[in-house]
Amino acid sequence: MTPRVLVTGASGFIGGHVVAAARAAGGTRLRLMTHRTALAPSAAADDEPGTGTVYGDLADPATLRGCCEGIDAVIHCASAIGGDEPTARSVNDQGTRALVEEAVRCGVPRIVQLSTASVYGRGPFTRLRPGGAALAPASATSACRAAAEEHVLAAGGVVVRPHIVYGTGDRWAVPGLVGLLRMLAADVTGCAARHSMIEAGALGRALLDAALSPAAPAGVYHVNHPEPVACSQLLSIVVDELRLPRQDTGIDVTTARERLAGVPRALHHLDMLTADHWFVDERVGRDFGWDPGEGFASAFARHAPWYRQYLDSARRAAVPGR
Repeated sequence: MTPRVLVTGASGFIGGHVVAAARAAGGTRLRLMTHRTALAPSAAADDEPGTGTVYGDLADPATLRGCCEGIDAVIHCASAIGGDEPTARSVNDQGTRALVEEAVRCGVPRIVQLSTASVYGRGPFTRLRPGGAALAPASATSACRAAAEEHVLAAGGVVVRPHIVYGTGDRWAVPGLVGLLRMLAADVTGCAARHSMIEAGALGRALLDAALSPAAPAGVYHVNHPEPVACSQLLSIVVDELRLPRQDTGIDVTTARERLAGVPRALHHLDMLTADHWFVDERVGRDFGWDPGEGFASAFARHAPWYRQYLDSARRAAVPGR
């Protein structure tokens, strides 16, 4: 029988990649839950009864009633990021609890949640495996997402924790790095930190594979490309592929921190960049049947045209009178 999968946050960054992965693989009927944002025609769900597009607001549990009827797996990608604490709590924590309760009521056998490695805090982390460190979220958003994990885990579900996610639709990770480089106006030297990274399409496939795997995975998984990316390589590839100006001077990490001392957000980006955030989990391929695909250099090159267009549009929009 063809499995039916509910995807929450289907119009969002990663939810959209889950939908694309399901379309490419075939053999799955989708029910797409969206809140406010309309789905593109290419993401429209199947016409078969019980599938289609449904409205659901995690902040309003009453709207979730019936969303899981006849569903074989839930892939939960919806979340509130970067907003105020009450909204984050309402959507990420209480909303996830309501969704899980509805899935359990409807007898859904598999729940997969997209979470984040930021629930561990600021690091450094070197070859960290699930269970290898206590959770220490440093923001209200991360704290609420950690609380959301508990609801999924209590129901026997799967929690996926990626670190840096990049690719088409990313308006946070790489744009934040570009903004940091522009503020510093210099190359950062002497940084040996390593980072776990995952291309958005590969993450979409991983979430779908977790939902459909006959191995019936459960618990927390670190889902990233198995090869970490060195800080120097990360910066070099971003600068080259996005055609950013090469700086004539370099500064060490201490000088960079001094230069950003009055800009807490940029300083946070720098501190994350210059400390190991390397997460490992050899079980993912076995339990999900997942292939991580190509490494950062070649995968990022495919997305570079989108990033260049996005950054150019954002820069023009920031200029008064444009």
